[in-house]
Amino acid sequence: MPGANDGLVSNLSLVMGVAGATSGESGVLLAGLAGLLAGALSMALGEWISVKSSQELYERQMALEMDEIIANPEGEMKELTLIYMAKGIPDAMASEMAQKTIADKDHAHEVLVKEELGINAEDLKGSAMEAAVASFILFAVGAIIPVLPFFFTGGLQAVLFCAGLSAVGLFVIGAAITLFTGKNVWYSGFRQVVFGLLAAAITFGIGKLIGVSLAG
Repeated sequence: MPGANDGLVSNLSLVMGVAGATSGESGVLLAGLAGLLAGALSMALGEWISVKSSQELYERQMALEMDEIIANPEGEMKELTLIYMAKGIPDAMASEMAQKTIADKDHAHEVLVKEELGINAEDLKGSAMEAAVASFILFAVGAIIPVLPFFFTGGLQAVLFCAGLSAVGLFVIGAAITLFTGKNVWYSGFRQVVFGLLAAAITFGIGKLIGVSLAG
């Protein structure tokens, strides 16, 4: 949902800015499509880099942990003992469990990675490409909403349709977010509409000023 919201608000502001400068007649559709594509690609690349970097960091930390197990098994066994003791296991039993665990390097590595580093191996199985594609799609879904009216009409009519359609999209996104926040649906939905349309109004006004300035 955040990706769709970003796409809708950012492209709505862009479209309204261009519409203000051109009275909704020229270049709005092209600008909106360009904003959609540029924003979606940027979001996808950012998500890919974020996921990939996190995975590489985790892999590096896990590799270092295995090196420590091989180079200093006694020190790692003491760490395992402390980990077990922290879970409420008696000292003698914790020490015995640590000895058995360290005898199996792979198992010891698994335990230390989870308990000491706080890394869940399942996190490494996520696909950076899948995350990037999902981010692209979510942004594009939001960004296409303010562009749609300009496929069929232009001028003030398209601007009004754009504002109305975007308001509906903003409300739906705001309402959907309450599934995670637990906030009131109407409050969250209308708050999203107010802030989104306020941003659009500001850029429309700036575009209008620029258009008048250029015309003069």
